[in-house]
Amino acid sequence: MILFLSVFLLLYGGMHCYLFVRARAAGLIPDLAIVPFALFLLLMISAPFIVRYAERSNLEAFARTAAWAGYLWLGWLFLFCFFSLAHDIYRGLLYIAGQVFHRNPADMTLSPFNAFVFSLLLSLSASVYGYFEALYIRTEHIKIATSKLPPGIDRLKIVQISDLHIGLIIREKRVREVIEQVKRAGPDILVSTGDLVDGQICSYNHLSDLFSEIRPKYGKYAITGNHEFYVGLNEAKCFIENAGFILLRGQSVSPGNVITIAGVDDPAVRQMKLPGTGAEKDLLSGLSKDRFRLLLKHRPLIDNNALGLFDLQLSGHVHRGQIFPFSILTWLYYPIQSGLADLKGMGSLYVSRGTGTWGPPIRFLSPPEITLIELVRE
Repeated sequence: MILFLSVFLLLYGGMHCYLFVRARAAGLIPDLAIVPFALFLLLMISAPFIVRYAERSNLEAFARTAAWAGYLWLGWLFLFCFFSLAHDIYRGLLYIAGQVFHRNPADMTLSPFNAFVFSLLLSLSASVYGYFEALYIRTEHIKIATSKLPPGIDRLKIVQISDLHIGLIIREKRVREVIEQVKRAGPDILVSTGDLVDGQICSYNHLSDLFSEIRPKYGKYAITGNHEFYVGLNEAKCFIENAGFILLRGQSVSPGNVITIAGVDDPAVRQMKLPGTGAEKDLLSGLSKDRFRLLLKHRPLIDNNALGLFDLQLSGHVHRGQIFPFSILTWLYYPIQSGLADLKGMGSLYVSRGTGTWGPPIRFLSPPEITLIELVRE
């Protein structure tokens, strides 16, 4: 956690410094405004921490206002830095080409003022688009043929939600939209693959009660994501169980003897120095191979020791970067960021783009989803 906060502060502080330099170069910050502008940037750097402190202090109204302001700013700033840095790289390449070919490329670049305005307009446009993209939840539908369905059952519907991040920004309206979409999918089983909650919200009973409208034939199951540990495991468990989910922490269940569902804790359990689950191999090796084995695991990483011990792993966590081009960075660590992947005949992996948003209520080129997985008789 300390490493994450250190990296976050370094990168986020660097983005604000870059904004300051670009605005100063564009002539938009007069000498008298330097100190006020710098103080404003320091305030925005501190916004995520102010939000958490206000939330823990039960200052909910202030925390929600600060969250909307601070996280919208974060999303816009990331996009501004991307577009502005892309222009700087373009200028650098032109300069190198000019040195090589002995030409002056000045007429092919924008002035610092025009470059700032251009990046500002692009980032504002992308932010507005991303805000509305985050509101439109798609239902992704995949079919998997299997010979492991019991007699009399030719089709089993599993609906996956992931990374909803219910908290200060994702509230009742969004939760209702998700629930209505899940109900339309008509699941036999509902699973949540982590980060269902992202706030001190055990007391938000009206939000967890909404999930009582979903009554799948074979139940609702959930696992922990990293944010369940960040906000407090007891708070998260309170909400998840009030919502009617069975929380699987290194456990497996066989509802109706139709399917076997196993779930493991997110590795954040070790960062918080809490008792966690054992090795995946130990959990999965005792499961019957004659029944379809579904593994719920928050992060889309494959344990090579567990290959062949499950039929399908459902994961989330990555959000497919949530805001492009952050997806390029997440791809370096999570090569499978979204969609269905075959694991060389040793099972399959499906990675959800996520149903909600973390931080900025913006998704740029990464729309949210719920996933309908249909198991059909082979």
